[in-house]
Amino acid sequence: MRIVIAPDKFKGSLTAQEVGDHIGIGVRAACADPDITVVPMADGGEGTLDAALANGFSRVEVDATGPLGAPVRAAIAVRGDEAVVEMAAASGLALVDEGERDALAASSRGTGELIRAALDAGAGRVVLAIGGSASTDGGAGMLAALGARLLDADGQEVADGGAALADVVEVDLSGLDERIASTSFQLASDVDHTLLGPRGAACVFAPQKGASPAQVLQLERALTAFARALREATGGEDFAPHAGAGAAGGVGFAALAVLGAERLPGVDVVVDFTRLRAHLAGADLAITGEGSFDEQSLGGKTPMGVLAAATSLGVPTAVVCGRSLLTDEAWRDAGFVGCFATADRAPDAETSMRETGPLLQAIGAELVRRWRAGEFAGSA
Repeated sequence: MRIVIAPDKFKGSLTAQEVGDHIGIGVRAACADPDITVVPMADGGEGTLDAALANGFSRVEVDATGPLGAPVRAAIAVRGDEAVVEMAAASGLALVDEGERDALAASSRGTGELIRAALDAGAGRVVLAIGGSASTDGGAGMLAALGARLLDADGQEVADGGAALADVVEVDLSGLDERIASTSFQLASDVDHTLLGPRGAACVFAPQKGASPAQVLQLERALTAFARALREATGGEDFAPHAGAGAAGGVGFAALAVLGAERLPGVDVVVDFTRLRAHLAGADLAITGEGSFDEQSLGGKTPMGVLAAATSLGVPTAVVCGRSLLTDEAWRDAGFVGCFATADRAPDAETSMRETGPLLQAIGAELVRRWRAGEFAGSA
């Protein structure tokens, strides 16, 4: 029996690799000599770097600038001419203590430094995973790290951070790293917000990064000035209203306008670079999962990405999760043949989190026994 286990992480509990390994232990306990392949997954946000490193990419350490200017040690993932850059590694909100968050000063400069490291490593294709950012700077810091100059009325470069963008009157792209023109960028993002307006980067996301209502308005004005200057620098096309421009505090905007990035659903990008379809070909069963399986999951998170890939190859898919907030009808209608939650096998949430590994092993064993007994739709 050939089984592909392709889960996301269980946030706060286990990595995707650990989730897959524990399920695999359970499967082996209930099935003699199964052929198991574990493919750690992610949905394009935090955890995407780990998924790459678990799927044949090599880790490259990078000294980068953190969100508020302090140096950080980050990493990118490289495989041949492919690289995965996770914004959160250098410019993530998690890198800033809650009491020190500064929505006006936070910058994406470190992300640009990671991209430059990817180019130095010979990457001709860069996946940019942009979840979990600390900044609302329109991607200005990222561009500055790649050679752009953001100038005020006196021709002086402005400081890092979203607030400083209010002084930008010109964006000079003449010094932009020339390798960008021959590099393919994929923006792994499910966020469809625009850069400006009530559904823009400042109004929707800056409050999560510590911005007060007054600071949200300040950032909105600053991003407006930056968008105007960048439009002139790139020949007149306005990328601010594009879907995804507001992602990661506007890094999506800079990636679309200057890097020529292609925005794709995060999980689709991960399915591609993990070569999931090749692993699924000829499998009898796929098992996916994530910590919380809910309506948001059905909107395009890891389980749905794995399901789509498996279904295209005729492979039935079951989902394993920490908790399920979906009705049986909902997950069946989505196309899954089974759903198993650790929370259903623990007396309380704390136990479910603490004992996730053993609970996943028990689920793996139960799942394969019931599958072989023909209890699921499509069982062999």
